[in-house]
Amino acid sequence: MVDVKATVYFGSYHEVDSNEFAFITCAMQCFKQAFLKAKPQLLEPMMDVEVAVPDTYMGAANGSINQRRGRVEGMEDRAGVKLIKATVPLGEMFGYSNAIRTVTQGRGTFTMIFKQYEAVPKSIAEEVIQKRIKEGKVRVSAD
Repeated sequence: MVDVKATVYFGSYHEVDSNEFAFITCAMQCFKQAFLKAKPQLLEPMMDVEVAVPDTYMGAANGSINQRRGRVEGMEDRAGVKLIKATVPLGEMFGYSNAIRTVTQGRGTFTMIFKQYEAVPKSIAEEVIQKRIKEGKVRVSAD
């Protein structure tokens, strides 16, 4: 959850029924109702990625970015190599150092820094949610 703030405008207290557990339970139920009404989205960290490769491996490097749900945002020449600038989900970048070395015969390098969070595509979000439900890390109830 990001950028969430809640303010209680009205509340009452009863000598018999009001206790810490009752207020915690009420807060949990209110949060759950508000959360579901807000239509939450699963977010993933996106990385700014720069890949430096010799000209002959430009197509292979672009393909490796596209296979990882990356978006190529620009290309430029720098000191005898092609520099590819892209935005790629962090979850797709694991193992990329081996992949780029493989497709460029050891001549490609890359750097990445955090850029922003973006919504995960619906099909992938459903997979993640179903996996978490099976692991027992997410509960789904009918109320």
